[in-house]
Amino acid sequence: MAEAVGILEVFGLATAFVAADAGCKAANVHLEVFDKNKPANADSLPVPLLVCIKFRGSVSDVTEAVEAGIRVAESMTGVVQHYVIPNPEPGTQKMLKISALDKD
Repeated sequence: MAEAVGILEVFGLATAFVAADAGCKAANVHLEVFDKNKPANADSLPVPLLVCIKFRGSVSDVTEAVEAGIRVAESMTGVVQHYVIPNPEPGTQKMLKISALDKD
């Protein structure tokens, strides 16, 4: 069975680093590469960059990591969305490697 995936989208890169750190300290998880998104309405957002954190591990560990990340992110710039995928299919797992952080 594949490792679960926890996806946590937050406002800003600094918040993403702090939330990822909190999640990794709270549970036995590891990270996939971060991803970014600058939506069309970026100027109306608290921070004009959305960053997606991707935790991997058991369902219970990923859930705990996402919850820890949410607590930290909400105390900073905020959470856009979060979700736990208990058993991602192979196509979803391939998508986890995609990152736009190194692109303009």
